[in-house]
Parts: sequence; structure tokens; C-alpha cells
Amino acid sequence: MSRDADDIAEPDQLEGTLHPREQFAFFGHKEGEEAFLEGLRSGRLHHAWLIGGPQGIGKATLAYRVARTVLDPRKSNDSGLQSLDVAREANVARQVAALSHPNLAILRRAPATDKKAASSTIPVDAVRRALGMFGSTSADGGYRVCIVDSAEDLTTASANALLKVIEEPPPRSIFLIVSHAPQRVLPTIRSRCRRLLLRPLDAAAIKSAIASLGAPWSDMPAEVVDQAMSFGEGSVRRTLELLDADKVAFISQITDILDRLPRAEAKQILALAESLARKDADDDYDLTLETVQRWVSGRLHERADLGPSRLAPLVEVCDKIARSAREIDIFNLDRRPFILTLFDDLADAVRRTA
Repeated sequence: MSRDADDIAEPDQLEGTLHPREQFAFFGHKEGEEAFLEGLRSGRLHHAWLIGGPQGIGKATLAYRVARTVLDPRKSNDSGLQSLDVAREANVARQVAALSHPNLAILRRAPATDKKAASSTIPVDAVRRALGMFGSTSADGGYRVCIVDSAEDLTTASANALLKVIEEPPPRSIFLIVSHAPQRVLPTIRSRCRRLLLRPLDAAAIKSAIASLGAPWSDMPAEVVDQAMSFGEGSVRRTLELLDADKVAFISQITDILDRLPRAEAKQILALAESLARKDADDDYDLTLETVQRWVSGRLHERADLGPSRLAPLVEVCDKIARSAREIDIFNLDRRPFILTLFDDLADAVRRTA
């Protein structure tokens, strides 16, 4: 963990943005930050936190803010602490950014190297090596911090290895577990964590976050930003990914077809299926599936008062789409019949839930 941060290709870092460990601007989530401040001020900071919420809203950024603060002895012992801000030029901030602080362990997928692609999981051996730090005395008698980013990347074996340390934590140890789907985290880990749910950001926070990134993000036309935010679901990352007029127009086209179900024009759906079957249409295909998922989720939320039995057809077709999409990817099947069936099934589900 001593390599310079600039030399590391992060597995899931959005190109052109800072990694959360290098990010010092922070927007929204005041209640979440205050929860940590209260624990530090009282001297009763819980030893394990499950920081949950949608991807791209600042969960990892908050975890690194907490890490910098508790690894600074002057701040972690300040009973009047009012902020988690740590100066960028502070020694602890530089060490965290470089992944070189002796009291910090990071559990994440291994970044790519010249010879190997980025790993798809956090293996148990990596967890055991990182957590070996907790078996010795802290370098300066202060806190030791472990950040898991993210829990979804843990295997069953690596999650159980983490659990063993969380169950019997050494004194002044903090575990910050980032999760995009906290309900899926190992129940035995959840039960030992204080759960902190971060909610999607409002428009003002997202605009401030984009402005803080500088060019080219901050130079995007206001109308493109507004359109991207309308599909971004309160996520800075998702909004940044959609800061493209062509992408937003494509999402609007798919959404218009979905909104017309069950009376959408067959010609439109057939033309879409033909275009998505091309070999160069991977990005549009992925965007279509994401848009369908978001549309179904929104419809389920809007009609929640109808009850589970009435909404069951939409839930079932959503599950079917996910299964079929996995089969398409695994066996490299023709996408055309899948797309046609997808819209037929959705049309039938809409009729049944009307």
C-alpha cells in the first residue's frame, strides 16, 4: 500500500475525476457527518459502520474524510470537534492519499497492473493481510482504520474473515464499510455495525459537486446538466456519466417508448431492437437496460399503494429481464429477440397492473 496514488489505476474510478481518498470537497450528508462528529466528541465512536446508499453519492468520500480525521491525534481527541475537514497539505492527508499511512488498511478490488487486469472481487488472502495490522499496537497509539470499498466485492470467505475482526475489535479500531446494497451484506456483519444510510443528493449539491471538479465538467451547458440530473437519480457519478447530449437524448427516446406501453409503436421497438443488435451498440444496449430498470423501479414506487399482489407482474418481468440479460452476455446470443420480448413482457405487465 505504499505505491504513489498517481501510479494506481483504480478499478471503478470515473475517468477525469479525483478518487475519493483525494477528494476534499464534500456536499450534502450533513447528518451523516454529524453522526461521526458526535461519536468523536463523546469519546464513544462506534467501532464498525455500514455506510449505505446508491453508488456515486459520496459514501467513500465520507469514509476517507472520517479516516483522515480519526488518524489525526489532535482531531480525534478534540472534544469540541466541529468538522471533519482536514487540510489537503496536512501530513495525514498526504499519507491517506498515497495509501501509505501505517494505521490505515484499505480493502478493495486490486487495481490493474501491466500484467494483470483489475480483480473482480476482494479475495480472502487480501483481507487477512490487510487486517494483520490490527494484531499489533497502533504506530502512534491512536486509531487504526479499515475502509472496505465496497462490501459487494467481498467473497463469502473474505466477508467471514472481516467478520472475525469486527466481532472482537482491538481498542481504538474503526471499520468503515461502504455498501451500495447494504441489505445484501452478510447479516452477521450488519448486526455488528452502526448503519448509516446516505440518501441521494439534491440538485443543488450535485451542481456544486460538478462545479468543484473544474473543466471540462464545469463547462457543460446548463441544459445538458439539468437533463443529466433528471436521469441521474441523485448520484454525482451517474450524472457525470450522462453529461452527454446524445446519451440524454437516447434515454429520453427509450423512456418515451416505455411511457407509451402497452400502446407503444411496434415499428419503434423493432427499429430499436435492430440497432441494439449491432456489434458496436454495447453502450446503447447497456444504457437501454439501465433505463428500463430505472423506469420499472419508478413505476413500482409510484404505485406502491396498489400492494404487492397487484405489482407482482412488474417485479416478475424485471427479474426475467435480469436473467435473460445475463444469458445474453454469457452465451453471446442475438440481442434482437431479447429486446422484442422485453418490451412485449413489459407491455403485458403494464396491462395487468393498470
